[in-house]
Amino acid sequence: MTKILLLSDTHGYLDEGILKYAKQADEIWHAGDIGTFEVADKLAALKPLRAVHGNIDNGLLQQQFPLHQRFLCEKVDVWITHIGGYPNRYSPGIKQVIQENSPNLFISGHSHILKVMWDKKLNLLHMNPGACGKQGFHQMRTMLRFEIDGEDIKNLEVIELGKRASR
Repeated sequence: MTKILLLSDTHGYLDEGILKYAKQADEIWHAGDIGTFEVADKLAALKPLRAVHGNIDNGLLQQQFPLHQRFLCEKVDVWITHIGGYPNRYSPGIKQVIQENSPNLFISGHSHILKVMWDKKLNLLHMNPGACGKQGFHQMRTMLRFEIDGEDIKNLEVIELGKRASR
């Protein structure tokens, strides 16, 4: 069994609340808009980090982290990207690929909107953890944690980190 912490849209911000949950995970997955190497380095120092770059990440972060990550976690085929859309509204560059070769779990960030949906047509689970940073229009800072046990994705929890206050 693998315990996952899924976050997105840190925009260069980390606090003790995020780090507390990161320490409890087996792996940390970041769905883009990391913001700084300091964020990535602090997370990677705690646990294995799988991350993609987002639209606000500079060229150096883009060189370090790919646009897409597709991998197996236990027996679950996972695809992480930053701008991916969601069931019935996938981004144009994603739509064809996901229809031809859908993963079991499709993860995106970007919208700052927490969303977990089942795609009945493609038989996949979509997750967007919302945003845990302080920049953006979201009101509540959120992350997701869950477990992968063989083929099963289970024990999904929404983590609310508090209201997004200005810096």
